[in-house]
Amino acid sequence: MKCLVTGGAGFIGSNLVDRLVKLGYQVIVLDNLSTGRLSNLLQVKNKIEFVNVDVANSENSIGQYFNDVDWVFHLAGLADIVPSIKNPYNYFQTNVKGTLNILEASKKIKIKKLIYSASASCYGIPEKYPTDEKSKIDPQYPYALTKFLGEQLVIHWAKVYHMPNISLRFFNAYGPRSRTTGAYGAVFGVFLAQKLANKPLTIVGDGNQTRSFIYVSDVVNIMIKCAKSKITNEIFNVGGKETVKINNIVKLIKSKKIYI
Repeated sequence: MKCLVTGGAGFIGSNLVDRLVKLGYQVIVLDNLSTGRLSNLLQVKNKIEFVNVDVANSENSIGQYFNDVDWVFHLAGLADIVPSIKNPYNYFQTNVKGTLNILEASKKIKIKKLIYSASASCYGIPEKYPTDEKSKIDPQYPYALTKFLGEQLVIHWAKVYHMPNISLRFFNAYGPRSRTTGAYGAVFGVFLAQKLANKPLTIVGDGNQTRSFIYVSDVVNIMIKCAKSKITNEIFNVGGKETVKINNIVKLIKSKKIYI
């Protein structure tokens, strides 16, 4: 089995690469290292093929790496809310055009399965909890919109070109290699960065707001299970069963805190 992982040097991507290598699969990683790190792949560097390439450049520039690939896991993309508001063009190029390039390259080789990493941010502020896949779509910012547009491409290509695609809407993943850089990342990464810098944890509001969290190994399990399945042209939420208050996370990290 030959697998191609875009964004494979990132948080979730590198954990997925580790598992695929452990399972004995041949792995190719495409990543431009804009947010990913080669250090995330040190433990498998001699067991994979790594290509420093931007998936948004053109379908022609990445198509050469798709030869004989069975599974494509498309995780490459730009995240974070505020940067997407400041520079929506970059987000559109990476999250929408990049996804189109991956779909076209995958279509040409007739892959066995494509797994797309979508985002639960497409729901905006949900009207009901727990939030299911039929909930109202209401992106609140360019990041959420571009990830949803990428998902629409994935599902449309599945219908029109009969591609075996699945879209997974990730909620808040955490675990080893979680990104701790940038001021606008997921709450776990921001808190860990503040902890490492011996700074107090900044809590917006009263801290009683809740989030659904899922450990990265569970995300990896789900992605591989979907790849192995006969299911196609479907969308699934990927998150924890229970919600957790931000204040409870602060207690676990055991650090000083300030409310803003």
